[in-house]
Amino acid sequence: MAEDYAPCDSINDSLNMKEGANDLLVVCFGEMLIDFVPPVCGVSLAEAPSFKTAPGGAPANVAVGISRLGGSSAFIGQGAFGYGSGQRSNFDFCGIFSQLGDDDFGHMLSDILKQNKVDNSGVRFDSTARTALAFITLRDDGEREFLFFRHPSADMLLQESELDINLLEQARIFHYGSISLISEPCRSSHIAAMRIAKKSGSILSYDPNLRLALWPSAEAAREGIMSIWDQADVIKISEEEITFLTGCDDHTDDKVVMDKLFHPNLKLLIVTEGAEGCRYYTKVEVVFVRGRLQKVKAVDTTGAGDAFVGGILSKLASNLNLFEDEKLLREALRFANACGAVTVTERGAIPALPAKEAVLKLFGESPSRMTSTDMNQPRCSFLC
Repeated sequence: MAEDYAPCDSINDSLNMKEGANDLLVVCFGEMLIDFVPPVCGVSLAEAPSFKTAPGGAPANVAVGISRLGGSSAFIGQGAFGYGSGQRSNFDFCGIFSQLGDDDFGHMLSDILKQNKVDNSGVRFDSTARTALAFITLRDDGEREFLFFRHPSADMLLQESELDINLLEQARIFHYGSISLISEPCRSSHIAAMRIAKKSGSILSYDPNLRLALWPSAEAAREGIMSIWDQADVIKISEEEITFLTGCDDHTDDKVVMDKLFHPNLKLLIVTEGAEGCRYYTKVEVVFVRGRLQKVKAVDTTGAGDAFVGGILSKLASNLNLFEDEKLLREALRFANACGAVTVTERGAIPALPAKEAVLKLFGESPSRMTSTDMNQPRCSFLC
């Protein structure tokens, strides 16, 4: 299938040709579901006194996160389209592909996308399956454990014939995870969507978002996640995912990361490190970008990684040369760190995703005014 993809070096040329039609569109592909979150931490599902429903699903979280960050930025009025008619919207510049159950939860989730100014024309409804559910337990430190109900859920049944090709061809950035690779027919639909987006010149953004309990086995998860690894231009992973994918217990071993996870066409590999910040890899260097100097109290880490992805993609969508400007890239990642930090201070995923004002308020100033000492600490360099 590799021959169906446009060469990575042609991305900037292809995007330049598309800029007049669609300057800022990000399209996200994958699951959207209902999270059931307890009001207290440190209890099991059986011990939880009650649950609060919250919309979630990693690709949907990213889509809403990007939209909220653009609400008061230059993204307003420069965004996406009403895709059926090809007319430009006054607000939206982020769209999503997903399939929901034709039930109350499914229609509620679709409405939430619309309320958050995410184009939901790529959402499909299936009357034969229900919207996915996830029950989440919160540890005292805000970390989570999941219990999923998808046997199968509607998002697993998306057919390739249901893809909106027009929407895919207009994307400057196409973002996805790995959960949609677990089973057919959604796996084939996912791969077809990637192929269409890549051919049209989109940047491909990948966050594996490992949920081991959903895969038939650990080996199936590893194989499935890596099966599309070499197609992405931007990849975001966690430290735990490094260990899982490489088999190396030392997730800080930069040589292991470069040898096993950095493929030749990759422009940017980002490793999130929780409250500490993140580090990024390019073909020539790895740089640590410090997190918030004043720590926030983590109430619920659900959606923090997705908020981070939304932060960096919102910056990339407005500046496709971000890869080539080290200073701006570090500032963008610092901003993404802040997006994650704000998100953990509230419960739920989408309800906790911040607006740009909340991110800047956390710092008390614009990221562009921060000193280079605050923003990053180089760890080492690779020569190529």
